[in-house]
Amino acid sequence: MIVALVFLAGALGSVTRFVVDSEVKARLAPRFPWATVGINISGSFVLGVLAGAVLFHAASPDWQTVLGTGFCGGYTTFSTASVETVRLAQARRHAAALINLLGTLGLSVGACALGLVLASAA
Repeated sequence: MIVALVFLAGALGSVTRFVVDSEVKARLAPRFPWATVGINISGSFVLGVLAGAVLFHAASPDWQTVLGTGFCGGYTTFSTASVETVRLAQARRHAAALINLLGTLGLSVGACALGLVLASAA
């Protein structure tokens, strides 16, 4: 049953990513991958909250499996972030590539930590 729920949550996460990505790209100039950055940061925050709920509030680890592995696994896209960083570098936009690489990594780790802290305090 857990496997089926992870599968369904992953599908929902992927569809959510597609919708968010499309909406952001329709509103912002596509010169920088803002959609992917935002998706990865928000997904990392959700993972932190889920981990905090399991660690500090005795939430079922099944929630973390279904929502963390399933939904967030389908929603976040660090492979796309890597491809977009390479494309920025290939376009000789080295500063943008570095900002995308380090910004996505740093802000995603920070968002996860923030989610964990907020969940521990709740």
